[in-house]
Parts: sequence; C-alpha cells; structure tokens
Amino acid sequence: MNIGITCYPVPGGSGIVATELGQQLALRGHLIHFVSYALPFRLDQYQANVFYHGVDTTAYPLFKFPPYTLTLAAKMAEVTRNFDLDVIHVHYAIPHATCAYLAKQILAEQGIATPKVITTLHGTDITLVGADPSFYDITRFSIRCSDGITAVSKYLADETKEVFKIENNIKVIHNFYDEQRFKPSATVCQRSQFANDDEFLLMHVSNFRPVKRTLDVINIFEKVSAKLPAKLLLIGEGPDTILARRQITKKRLTDKVIFLGNQNRVEALLPCADLFLLPSEEESFGLAALEALACGVPVIGTSGTGLVEVVNDEENGYLLPVGDTTLMADKAIKLLQDETKLKKFKESASRLVAEKFKAEKIVTKYENYYEEILGG
Repeated sequence: MNIGITCYPVPGGSGIVATELGQQLALRGHLIHFVSYALPFRLDQYQANVFYHGVDTTAYPLFKFPPYTLTLAAKMAEVTRNFDLDVIHVHYAIPHATCAYLAKQILAEQGIATPKVITTLHGTDITLVGADPSFYDITRFSIRCSDGITAVSKYLADETKEVFKIENNIKVIHNFYDEQRFKPSATVCQRSQFANDDEFLLMHVSNFRPVKRTLDVINIFEKVSAKLPAKLLLIGEGPDTILARRQITKKRLTDKVIFLGNQNRVEALLPCADLFLLPSEEESFGLAALEALACGVPVIGTSGTGLVEVVNDEENGYLLPVGDTTLMADKAIKLLQDETKLKKFKESASRLVAEKFKAEKIVTKYENYYEEILGG
C-alpha cells in the first residue's frame, strides 16, 4: 500500500507512535510518505520505503498567524496526486483530520480518486483540545468524516464516544514497542554516570506539560530520597521545565536530580532505572510507561486513566489516585527496600508487556484495519 502519515513531529506519544508505525510498515514493503512541517521525532536515519514531504507556510503580512492547516491540506492533496496514496493516516484529530478532509475535497473536485482517511486518537486531542468549546464542533465533524477511526485504548474510545456523541465504530489498537530496541539489557547505558552503586535511580520521561504533573514527580522523589539514597533522572522538556527546576532548587535537591532534556534514544537510558514515575493527571495510554516496562522497569502511575490497560497493578507496578504523592512515595520506598519483590516486579515488567504490545502484533492489526477500510 501507499500510505501517507501526518503527525506532530515533536517529542510526544502521538508523534512517536506514528513515526514508528511508519517505520515498521516500511519494513513490510509498504511505501510510507510522512507529511508534516518538520522531520518527525525519531525519524533520524535513512530507511528504505520511507519518504518525507515538508509543509511550508506563507508569512503573508495579512496573516496574523501562518495558515499551516491550509498548506498542510494542499500538501496532502499534492502528495496523493503524485504518489497515488491509498490511505492518509492522521494522528491527532486537530488539525490533521480536518486537513485530510479538505484534501479529499480538493482531489474530488479535480476528478482524482480520493484516499481513505484514518484518524487515530491519542488522548489530549480529545480530553483537552477537543473538549474546548471553540474546537468541539470541528473536532466532532473531523472525526465523523473519517473513513476509519482508531483509539490507542478502550479508555480513550469510551471517552470519545461519551464526550462527542460519536456513533461511528472506533477500533481500539493499542500502542506498541519495538522489542529489538526496548529490552532490559542495554549496551549504551552506564548506570554509574547517574548514580552510585548504593543509590537507587528513579526516572521520569515526558513532554513536561501540566497534565504530566512533573511537580508531583519531584514531591515523590523528595519523600523517597529522605528515606533511601537515590537519584532522579528527568528526560524531556516542556512548559513546566522551569517550574520543575525551581521546585528542585527550593527543596534543595539539585545534587540529586539530573536533567537530560529531550533524548531520541530513551531505550539506551531506561534499563538503568530501578523505578519509573508517571503520576499524570490524564493518560489515554501511557507510551512512556510501556517503554519503561519493556526495559524491565516497574512503573508507579495513576489509577482511573488509560494506564490501567498498560500497567498490571501489584505485578509490575502500582496505580494510585492522582495527586496522592505520599502514597506513591510510600509504595516506592517499600518496593525499593524489598529486594526480592523488586526483582520480581522487574522480571514481570518486560514479560507481561511482551504478551500484548510487541510491534509485530500491533502493526499487523493496523495493516488489517487498512485493508478493512479500503475494502469498503
């Protein structure tokens, strides 16, 4: 198949999943055309059957903001004309599903066969952006006009149907990980770079948006480090980075916390950790948690979110109420102090996710769904 993929090219779950899906599909012989304003995150080396088409915006004086959505729609139509796309697979509803709809109208008006549009919902496009009254109608319209809809968790599919009154069938296809990259053994990571032999290493990876509750990560770590020798490794950048740094300075933890910023290859760092912290307000799935588990790192996350489909509570991590940093820290301390239990959790982490979330299994589901939608 000739498949167009549009995603946000910055660090974040939706862009990572879209990029790695394209890479996996390309390995199976499909021709993949990424269409976005920048080279997608993690698309950092040449691969056969993978092409990138950049979207340029016009800085015309009358435009207060460059009209990216219009140029993206035009580029989608152009790439479809030039490469005869069968499918345009958009990740994140706004504005990508809207642009795909416009591209189809452009092509239809020109008498050109239109591709099928599949929209994958990732979370905040529904729970934050789409729920904003100013975006509600256009989000609902764009989803309903898609030929196929997928969601990365049942939790998100149910939320979408409830919030947007969607009657369309929403196919649940979970996120996945590449078992060749994410595994407990790592050849790059040197744990001694971050922590001494007698110290535990805790880790957090995110885009540092408020929904990730990065300050809760610091509060949890403060309580853990008061009881046990430990270091905290923070990976990523975003709106709350400055707040996090201030909190660390205020709590006098600067000698115990290491900022690494954005990292393309987190699989080289995750196996170094003893525990992964993801106390998010909202997680529609939790790709960061999945990648940590695949590397044999237990996760402490939040209940009542999509993490319930990723983390097996009491087996490879703990799921606790949002904001209860005292309980999260208590669970972390007890787990780290129990060497036998910690070892059991680490072994269960990679084993349990391998049963459900390997790339081979999930990518096949996407392939089958493409064929189903193309078949009418």
